[in-house]
Amino acid sequence: MSLPSFIQGLTVQIMAIAWTLFLVSWVIGWAVRGAPIPIHRVKKAGQSLIEDAVLAAFWMAIGSSVFALISYLTSAIHQPLPPPPQP
Repeated sequence: MSLPSFIQGLTVQIMAIAWTLFLVSWVIGWAVRGAPIPIHRVKKAGQSLIEDAVLAAFWMAIGSSVFALISYLTSAIHQPLPPPPQP
């Protein structure tokens, strides 16, 4: 396994986990905010979860775009190593 493919696989796994956490926190936030609970602090906590999840999704989208750009640029200028000299 080469280093670029290892880094790419690790990046994909980390981003998948991050997007899963985003979806879970977003769903929980909406469930708590929409629950028929008369406690204002609970609904405020749900709203806070929703806002944090949306902000996290924005930064994950920006970060994944930057990583994709870096990966594209490095693959475009990557050249194989020359063969070793022959005696």
